Amino acid sequence: MRCRLVGLALLVTCAVACRGDRRTPLVIYSPHGRDLLTLFQHRFEQLHPDVVVHWLDMGSQEVYDRLRSERANPQADVWFGGPGTIFARGVPDSLLEPFRPSWAAAIAPHGRGAGDAYCAVYLTPAVIVYAAEALPPEQAPQDWDDLLEPRWKGKVLIRDPLASGTMRAVWGMIIERGIKATGDTAAGFGWLRRLDAQTKEYVLSGQLLDQKIVRREGLVTIWDLPDVLLNKRDGLPLGYVFPRSGTPVIEDAIGVVKHAPHRAQAEAFVEWVGSVAAQLLAAREVYRLPARLDLPADSLPAWAREVNRAMKVADVDWDLLAARGDAWMRYWDDNVRGKGR
Repeated sequence: MRCRLVGLALLVTCAVACRGDRRTPLVIYSPHGRDLLTLFQHRFEQLHPDVVVHWLDMGSQEVYDRLRSERANPQADVWFGGPGTIFARGVPDSLLEPFRPSWAAAIAPHGRGAGDAYCAVYLTPAVIVYAAEALPPEQAPQDWDDLLEPRWKGKVLIRDPLASGTMRAVWGMIIERGIKATGDTAAGFGWLRRLDAQTKEYVLSGQLLDQKIVRREGLVTIWDLPDVLLNKRDGLPLGYVFPRSGTPVIEDAIGVVKHAPHRAQAEAFVEWVGSVAAQLLAAREVYRLPARLDLPADSLPAWAREVNRAMKVADVDWDLLAARGDAWMRYWDDNVRGKGR
């Protein structure tokens, strides 16, 4: 209901604004947050004075669900952000219009969707986050299994995984890790059940999650690196750790919505987002790690070079997560959430 009301407010705002505005509206659904979306709105409008950008910020899964509900009458032009695993589910659901931007060849093959349905634009690591005023770095959890230690019981906060592509990726990595070790999903779900016993609360948004950690309503969590770096920039006392055994690095994608009301403008936006200029703008201003492989290392800001040096990338079968992740999440919601205790 909340999503529908927000969407209705957006459409009403667009309608009122456009009465005196002859620019072509471009509607973007995205989980990328205000900092990146506002930056890109202003820069794209400067480059395209005939376009006015409207964006709606929501969780990755919420974007997917909304696009499915609007499939017969699309309201959005661009799907901007979320794991490639969710975009891959959108292909058979006819949510995406094939479009191959000029920069597609600069993306790793796995980051390009079947039939040019989507392309990765950023690489988004998930990290362990802690309250920096309460814990020195050496006392924070250093790996995933450390979160299960008794000292963290009741001190773990988790972003609601059903709405979050980041958390779905982490959950999928844990389940797949269990499959590799035992040949079955039981080990992974058993691990998640133990984490559920440690968890004080499943939080509705990433922004609220960070605020609760800063207020020490919990001491540790899991979240995506760009949001953590943005909050640290803005003064929030947060620390983060790259798990020793490896972190899932999400291929964060973009695509044109099927039957987009303003397809030409949508394609222009996708083309620009993956350009060298926009990739470096996002890296320098809002801590996005570019997916392009052809950017010289010395063109990247220091934080990105340090991440590439320090981070161990987990070996994740993203195709398996795309195929089975939704069923795994339903099982987790029905059989694990709130039952670890």
